[in-house]
Amino acid sequence: MEDIKKNFSFSVKHQNKNYRVGLIQTHRGEIDTPAFMPVGTQATVKGVFIDDIIKTGSQIILSNTYHLMIRPGTERIEVVGGLHKFMNCKLPILTDSGGYQVMSLSKFNKIDRDKGAIFQSHIDGKTFILSPEESIKIQKKLNSDIVMVMDECPKNTKDYKKIKTSMELSTEWAKRSKDEFGNNPHKALFGIVQGGLFNDLRIESLKKLINIQFDGYAIGGLAVGETQKEMFDVLDGIKDYLPEDKPRYLMGVGTPSDILGAVKRGIDMFDCVLPTRSGRTGLAFTWNGRIQIRNSENKLDNTPLDSNVTKFDLNKYSKNYLNHLHNTNEMLASMILTLNNINFYQELMYEIRKNIKQGTFEEFHDKYINIL
Repeated sequence: MEDIKKNFSFSVKHQNKNYRVGLIQTHRGEIDTPAFMPVGTQATVKGVFIDDIIKTGSQIILSNTYHLMIRPGTERIEVVGGLHKFMNCKLPILTDSGGYQVMSLSKFNKIDRDKGAIFQSHIDGKTFILSPEESIKIQKKLNSDIVMVMDECPKNTKDYKKIKTSMELSTEWAKRSKDEFGNNPHKALFGIVQGGLFNDLRIESLKKLINIQFDGYAIGGLAVGETQKEMFDVLDGIKDYLPEDKPRYLMGVGTPSDILGAVKRGIDMFDCVLPTRSGRTGLAFTWNGRIQIRNSENKLDNTPLDSNVTKFDLNKYSKNYLNHLHNTNEMLASMILTLNNINFYQELMYEIRKNIKQGTFEEFHDKYINIL
């Protein structure tokens, strides 16, 4: 329940080596970490009612600044009081800055150090300018609880000079974002560490962000085509430099095994479209591994995806039935599989937290890292 008097805060409750269990407090509710945030790109988590998102154990969701500024437009959301009222969501909401989508989706984009990102909408080609200041202004109008600085997210490259230039620009934009954000104890502003796969650039980026001072620190520029080992190497390189008293957010990650490995390296927060997008394409995540429901082996399989899942009566739907729904393009298939996947991800986070508290996370990690 919303408590307008409660300030944003983070505290570590249990720690063993690098991995830890923590608690984020916001005026809209508490978030147990490590946490996974379902992605609500267009002010909705595709195919799932927000009440069901809450029932999975989700405590925070993510929405996309770029998509919402393109349509329906910030004004339509601001006039009703922000995203929470617009989409009827009581959970805390984190909004990204829009920088990644500018790079990956726009038909045309150009980076101007002073003006920001100049780009054309992937919907209608309309030209927009998104500066660090404008990104923060938009997120304030959306009234999100955790705001991300504007950064430049370069494509995956091993060009050191390009990555260094991009990192320095992101650092400059982070300072401008902080200045525009100002001071609001009820909301949080996270900095974003860039630097590609180069350990020295990552450390330099992080140290400069710490000097600016943020409420949390995100690691950006990963999940863009690098291998899992390369991603883990980046985390290994900076984990000892991350502030102990601030939440650590790995952006856009990832698979269950990505999450297990990143938690082991001290990460507290995750988001990814994988559970929802996979649900729409027929892929289910379970404790026994992944199931591609369209495969012919499921046609005569009358067992559920997971007989142990009791929430939402998901164990009443057979693989046989789901195979039929998916292969006939019935939307119910996407809805059931998406809900299954989000529920699985939240079960995974619950078990991660439980095993950290019990001192058995290493065994849990080793059991599932190559299965999930």
